[in-house]
Amino acid sequence: MITNSNSTILITGASSGIGAAFARKLASQGYDLVLVARREAKLTQLAAELQAQFHINVEVLVADLSQAAGIEHVEKRIVELTNLELLVNNAGFGIPGKFAEVPLNKTLAMINVHVFASMRLSHTALPGMIARDKGGIVNVSSIGAFFPRAGDATYCATKTYLVAFAQALQGELLGTGIRIQALCPGFVPTEFLDHPDYEVLQVKHKIPKWLWTPAEEVVEESLRALKRDQVICIPGFKNRVFVAMTRIGLAGILMHSLAKSLRDSEQPSARRLPTPTVDRPTIRGKKL
Repeated sequence: MITNSNSTILITGASSGIGAAFARKLASQGYDLVLVARREAKLTQLAAELQAQFHINVEVLVADLSQAAGIEHVEKRIVELTNLELLVNNAGFGIPGKFAEVPLNKTLAMINVHVFASMRLSHTALPGMIARDKGGIVNVSSIGAFFPRAGDATYCATKTYLVAFAQALQGELLGTGIRIQALCPGFVPTEFLDHPDYEVLQVKHKIPKWLWTPAEEVVEESLRALKRDQVICIPGFKNRVFVAMTRIGLAGILMHSLAKSLRDSEQPSARRLPTPTVDRPTIRGKKL
């Protein structure tokens, strides 16, 4: 357990993908880490790697954030950390399928992880950060927040919540030393898309290579944006262009093309994906 006075960073969903990339990058900067995920073996392996390479303290905290007990477990640890400098709420997953057909327990589990866990852990971390006049929170959203897609209704809705939450929360914290960010990556080649529910769609094979952004680049842009007090971070020029396309009504064309590509790979009984209607997002108070 971390007990020294070095600055500590807590990362959820740290066993792979963007969470692991955050861990490696921040470990290289000398921060002590608390890594949270369900898979203890993966966390332990990553912790050993980072401790050996960077000579930092790494604590493994096993918790399932889709369950109230898991969230409470992490909340208790956050309260104990008097040196928490950054909270990265990265844990998440998707369940493709029509809203009416996806089992309700799976939908509620996703809402727990994306919304309730991010909100509760932020609420737990903020009093200490405010008292120290220092700290930051990164909530990992998605460009799906700007492109609501049929077949991912709840996923996109939860990611939209994280964007609005970050904007409003940063407004409340003006004048403090605390920075809030909603990180909105596009397609990232992680284990997220290896889940059987996504594997059947063959997303990794259907999406053009130029649309993908490595997790390491996502983390680099996130940390740079955090230093600039940028509330909404959309890593990758191409992704920023896609979001900006909503201004001239071209986002629907793009999403229709991607949806058609994915639809062609689905099973015959799977859903049809109509072109979504997308409102123009606001980033840092400006219409795109």
